[in-house]
Amino acid sequence: MGEDEGRAPTGRVPLEKLDDYSWRIPKYKSGMRVTGLVLADKNLLGKMQTDRTLEQCSNVTYLPGIYKYAITLPDGHEGYGFPIGGVAATDYDEGVISPGGVGYDINCGVRLLTTNFSEQDIRPKLVQLANTIFENVPCGLGSRRRDLRVTLGDLERIATEGVSWAIAHGLGWHDDAEHCEELGCMKNANPDKVSSNAKSRGLQQVGTLGSGNHFLEIQKVDKIIDTKTAKAFGIEHEGQVTAMIHCGSRGFGHQICSDYLQVMERAVGKYKINLPDRELACAPGKSKEAEDYYQAMACAVNYAFANRQTIMHWVRQSFKQVFNDDPERFGLKLVYDVAHNIAKIETHEVDGKQKKVWVHRKGATRAFPPGNPEIPRDYSSAGQPVLIPGSMGTSSWLLVGTEKAMQISFGSTAHGAGRMMSRTAAKRNYRGADIKRALEQRGIYVRAASSIVLAEEADPAYKNVDVVTEVSDKIGIATKVARLVPLAVVKG
Repeated sequence: MGEDEGRAPTGRVPLEKLDDYSWRIPKYKSGMRVTGLVLADKNLLGKMQTDRTLEQCSNVTYLPGIYKYAITLPDGHEGYGFPIGGVAATDYDEGVISPGGVGYDINCGVRLLTTNFSEQDIRPKLVQLANTIFENVPCGLGSRRRDLRVTLGDLERIATEGVSWAIAHGLGWHDDAEHCEELGCMKNANPDKVSSNAKSRGLQQVGTLGSGNHFLEIQKVDKIIDTKTAKAFGIEHEGQVTAMIHCGSRGFGHQICSDYLQVMERAVGKYKINLPDRELACAPGKSKEAEDYYQAMACAVNYAFANRQTIMHWVRQSFKQVFNDDPERFGLKLVYDVAHNIAKIETHEVDGKQKKVWVHRKGATRAFPPGNPEIPRDYSSAGQPVLIPGSMGTSSWLLVGTEKAMQISFGSTAHGAGRMMSRTAAKRNYRGADIKRALEQRGIYVRAASSIVLAEEADPAYKNVDVVTEVSDKIGIATKVARLVPLAVVKG
């Protein structure tokens, strides 16, 4: 079962309205250690009530060592164990780590590049550029780039070095890592904790986009809301061309998740952990099972950083091919790379005290405020860039992290639009050829490896990303900087 192919809700979850965008799930079951917090407007909440999103949020509260509450963000929908759009923090010493709180696509994430182009500069060569990118960046299920030879030794270095491996191999610029979460490399990665099966799957997928909701878009800045912050991030004017890459750790991360879910299911019995759903399988953070998972997860995180870095290099090379000049002349600077499926060790204030915690972000983006030491130095006075991609043909958003996010959501906000219907339902209702035709009638060029994916990813299959972003902005867990809209879409 995929993470969007849900089961029917088993019962209505009680809710207490706190304000127009905040709802509490009370401790209505005896095993709940804390309450749930749902951040959504009335319409988004109504969709969550049609599947098991809220039930899963309440189930997360059973995790040993959980602090404050289990959080469901505005894009929340049913996932595996945790809802997608879920955040939970557990105590570093007494709490647990749950692979379901990270997901199968470990470090699925987004990176954004700015350019010196305006829409009118690029429009005459837009189709050529999209086609060149499609040829240079392998897309689709099982895709691989045949001219990038990755040995087992290379794979293990990718797993431990992340972005720096790609840069050292000429697949990027020396300062790219400065604008990545974790500087593009999560510490504590240990390839010895990764199965041979996972390594085999990862060998041929470095630099590939994959399928599903992963995409590469050429976009333009549609609207600037916060001019000062936009300039700090390299957004100079409306109509400016940008590029966005959304993908993760491919089969490498998926296999690591599958392997360790089996480990964790055994650990639940071993450590006598009481859970309402086997999909929440977990282990104490200091146990061997959890330590092994965390080290393997870090390998997938670094693989995904390197994957997006390599794809970005080929995007730059595509601009070079089409416009016949050095890509540095076109800008093509990395604004930021954010992860939205990850578990991390962080320090947060809980009940007036600083606590070291395991933060699970599953379909959730880190949103740290100005002055936080974890964000790039040149963004220190502005705050961390937050990227929330939308569905094909709609919009994506650049936001900025806030202090309020630290108070409310362990420094987190939404990660995307969030699905309205399963992929199976979308295929029943839409035809890929119709989707492509409709987009191109609006001036959005589309290249896709499969028409089936276009049906699965039809706009109505997703929530309105503008509404999701509006809720985040109104609550203050990340505030709007600029709205981006697609000019060309490359899909797997």
